[in-house]
Amino acid sequence: MIEVNVNEKVRGFISRFVKMDDCNDDTNIFESGMVNSLFSMQLIMFLENEFSIQIENDELDLSNFETINKICAFVERKTA
Repeated sequence: MIEVNVNEKVRGFISRFVKMDDCNDDTNIFESGMVNSLFSMQLIMFLENEFSIQIENDELDLSNFETINKICAFVERKTA
């Protein structure tokens, strides 16, 4: 049940910046040009606040945040 909750929250946040018709859970939102570096900082702040996690500097690897599925997996690892 937490997977759906995390996915819904992440999709909801990203949908404020990206037209979701052009994006599925495996779309690389950075390579596709849908978002920029400013968005990445907003995403990090959203994840930290929404899920009460602390994202360390060594975790700021783009591979953790390039798709909705990867973002959800990262959050689930951090909250496990």
